[in-house]
Parts: sequence; C-alpha cells; structure tokens
Amino acid sequence: MRLQNKVALITGGAQGIGLATAKRFAKEGAKIILWDWDASGQEVVDQLKIKGSQALFKKISVTDEAAVNDGVAEALKHFGRIDILINNAGITRDRTLLKMTSREWDEVISVNLTGVFNCTKAVAPVMKEQNYGRIVSASSNVAIRGNFGQTNYVATKTGIIGMTKVWAMELGRYGITVNCIAPGFIKTAMTDAMPEAVRKQSIAHIPVGHWGVPDDIANGYLYLASDEAAFVSGICLTIDGGAAR
Repeated sequence: MRLQNKVALITGGAQGIGLATAKRFAKEGAKIILWDWDASGQEVVDQLKIKGSQALFKKISVTDEAAVNDGVAEALKHFGRIDILINNAGITRDRTLLKMTSREWDEVISVNLTGVFNCTKAVAPVMKEQNYGRIVSASSNVAIRGNFGQTNYVATKTGIIGMTKVWAMELGRYGITVNCIAPGFIKTAMTDAMPEAVRKQSIAHIPVGHWGVPDDIANGYLYLASDEAAFVSGICLTIDGGAAR
C-alpha cells in the first residue's frame, strides 16, 4: 500500500473531493485526520473505522488559527506525527465584480487562502522536526484561465499556486515537498448547484467530453502525497480533461 502507516490530515474532508481523498488514502494504508466545519465528518470517520482504518475527526474552521493549532496538537497526541497535509477545504461566493460584496470577498479569502496559510504554518514545524512531509493544496484551473463571476475564488486559487512555489523553496531542505492540484469541473455538491445551462456549456470546452469525479482528484492527491513523488515539488498538477487554456 502506497501510504502504509502514514498519517494524513485532510481539510474539508466531510464530502466531495475531501471525502473521496479520505477513503482513497485509508485504502492505501494511511491513518486519517479529518477536519471539516460540518459535523457529518464524524460519520465519515466512523465508517473508516468500521472498515479497519485508524481515523480521527475534529470539527474545525480553517479560518480559526487557534483552533487549527489546537487541532494539530490533538492530532500529534493521538498519532504522534503528521506526514501528509491535504489543504482541500474551500468555498465559493460567486458574483460579478460590480455586484460582489466585501463580505463575499472576505469569506472566500478567509477559507480558501488564509485557511491554507493557517494549516500549513501549523503543520510545517511538525514536518520539519520529522525531516519528512508532503503538503498538497487545492488550486483550480480557473487560476490559469480565469472565470466569469469568480474574482474572489480565482484570486485565492492563483494565490495558492504562488504560495506553493514559495513553500517548496523554503521547506525542501527539511525533507518536505509542497505541491498543488488544479481541478477542472468535478461533479460535487458545489458544482451540482450551478445552473444547468452553465454545466452543459462547460462540457463543450472539455476535450475529453465530460466532467471529472472526486476520485480523479483524490488520485492526484495520492500521487503527490506518496513517496513516488519524492522528487516532485513546487508544481501545480492540472486535472481538468484538457480544459485549461
């Protein structure tokens, strides 16, 4: 198994891509720490335990620096180490620039960008002490091509690519790789809320002719979190069926 006895912290793990990643990592032998602000994450952990995996859930908002630090301390007390951090938590508050409120801007920045900063800053010293770590964050292909009505979201996902490159430079000497993934359209509850016309139009711009599923991204996370990617750092892996342009 590719993650045998590795301890993986996954944010936003209660549903969608995070849920698929937790299941995939557990199948590959990882011990799972699952964070989400949705209490249903406990049900996910309970199911993983039934299947024989070691898992821990904590209800956390990644925007709360103190809660993140407490969560890391609890995880260390429980498992003794953290080998992998998957910064997967994210939200959207879509609106065109002329209609976007300051609150909508701040909410997305707080979760998608500051949340990644908070979690990585809390976990990086642990990985430095171990002289080993894998950090993978969720960007998006809209960071590359832009997207109508997503000023706040695109800003965060572009920022994640930049932070990834900086952290790869800063942390590499400590045995830590830092990468990100840029998903395209993936079928989740978030994208299911999009208007039908928009969903149909989006498929016309995907060369493979269909949306992805959460497992497509979980597989990307798995590769970058594994020892197979020991010499891969500072990259953004696009998984979008060829749609980025």
